[in-house]
Amino acid sequence: MTSVPWSTHAVELRSDSVIKRFRRECRGKCEREWRALTLLAAYAPGLAPVPQRADLAAEEPVVVMSRVPGEPMRGEPLDDQRLKALAAAASELYGAVPAEVLAEIPVRPGQQHQLVAQIRAWAPQARPRVSDEVGEAMDRGLDWLARSGMERASQSDVPMVFGPGDGNLANYLWDGTRVRIVDFEDSGLSDRPFELAEITEHVASWVGPPLDVEAFLDLFDLAAAERVRLTECRRLLALVWLFLLSFDDPQHPRNRPGTAERQAARLSALLTNARH
Repeated sequence: MTSVPWSTHAVELRSDSVIKRFRRECRGKCEREWRALTLLAAYAPGLAPVPQRADLAAEEPVVVMSRVPGEPMRGEPLDDQRLKALAAAASELYGAVPAEVLAEIPVRPGQQHQLVAQIRAWAPQARPRVSDEVGEAMDRGLDWLARSGMERASQSDVPMVFGPGDGNLANYLWDGTRVRIVDFEDSGLSDRPFELAEITEHVASWVGPPLDVEAFLDLFDLAAAERVRLTECRRLLALVWLFLLSFDDPQHPRNRPGTAERQAARLSALLTNARH
């Protein structure tokens, strides 16, 4: 049995189950986790942990689920087999919940209008403290953001899906045959372009062996409107990550020196061109 602390919850790993105990102020995350697990157990069995029990009314709410096999894909090279399995798992998740059920699910947290507001709040704090390279990329990103219209709601011509709300490859477990998905604290109503951008632009997709973004995205049959939105969502998420990385404490860094500068180059490339 292993207990792992996180900022919003503690995770207890048992041989056949996982117990997540959430902080009181994170009750919404617990509720979203339980809702996702129960939905996926009904509509995509085998894709995610099986929900076993929950106490959502407890002072510190708890969710208990099965422990699924597999190793996190973060930090691992993804060959063609793994890449296809990752795309298959994501596609199954996005299409799992029937439309009539999906219509009753709240929009996931951290959607674009919230990110735009967060970026604008961060800018006065971050801009004076960063290197020239990072600062120039921030300025380009903020200029793009002002023209983008991303503070508005999602496009009506892009279909809604069930989104996990977290693109960290650590949440995608490879067992040698298939990929399963864990961690649904920020799940909810979303769309494919936004969720795909969460994966491709997450720092976990490139700080180690990089995800082949173009090969990965080519595995999805996206409509024209989705492809347009994907480009904008990738830019937005890349800008978010640039700010996040700029706040890394140099005395106690979470990332290697130069990571923010690498992210600045990634954002600049996306602002110049994006194939999808």
